Amino acid sequence: MDITVMTFNLRVNVRQDSDNAWPNRITEVTEAIKKAGAAIVCTQEGTHAMLQDLQPLLPDYAWLGDGRQGGNEDEHCAVFYHRGLLKPVESGNFGLSEFPEQLGYLSWNTGCPRICTWVRLRQQDGQDCYVYNTHLDHMSEEARTNGIQLVVDRIRAMNGRDRIPAILTGDFNCGPSSDVIEILTQAGLCDAYGEDKDVGCTWHDFKGGDSGEPIDYIFVTPDIQVNSINIDRSMYNGRYPSDHYPVVASVRL
Repeated sequence: MDITVMTFNLRVNVRQDSDNAWPNRITEVTEAIKKAGAAIVCTQEGTHAMLQDLQPLLPDYAWLGDGRQGGNEDEHCAVFYHRGLLKPVESGNFGLSEFPEQLGYLSWNTGCPRICTWVRLRQQDGQDCYVYNTHLDHMSEEARTNGIQLVVDRIRAMNGRDRIPAILTGDFNCGPSSDVIEILTQAGLCDAYGEDKDVGCTWHDFKGGDSGEPIDYIFVTPDIQVNSINIDRSMYNGRYPSDHYPVVASVRL
């Protein structure tokens, strides 16, 4: 069965964004998600209030995930799933730190707490898959490499235990030649961009264009086939929905 997955950094609600601040982009974000037709939408930087803004505009979806300080506090790495296509079997969160069960803990010179949200989703045909969604640190390379190694270890443990395919999405805050991507590749995970290292940027600071490198990614375990991947660089109603482009992949479990 084919399934469409999106990763989308929403850009947190900050006043200095002026006309591009969150309240002015809610409709455009919703339209981008609906256009993709994704069964799974993994978001970064959404606060609880932002996710609550989206929920009534996306009635076909529900979402899971705690904030990086725990509960509703701070930014989330939320996983939206299409209610008519998928149902959650189990879910959880872990911090990217030396104490992963304690959300909000700072390690490895990180600029702020970091988190990974995971969900085990079941399709209508009974096939399960794990989804991991994270946002690596924007300042510390040490935090990025240690954080992604922790994510890899969790994927290996759960995939090894259950033999269930896994999808990893997120804003990794690094390019294709980084140690983070090398760690994922060495672990046997497959980059949905494939061998194409010239896909262009995914962060554009509300300026558009495609010059640069991606920092937003979708990776899969080898038991998942990537059919196609697309970076949506469209404007909606004359504006970009975020300072990141959504990345959308069609995969086959």
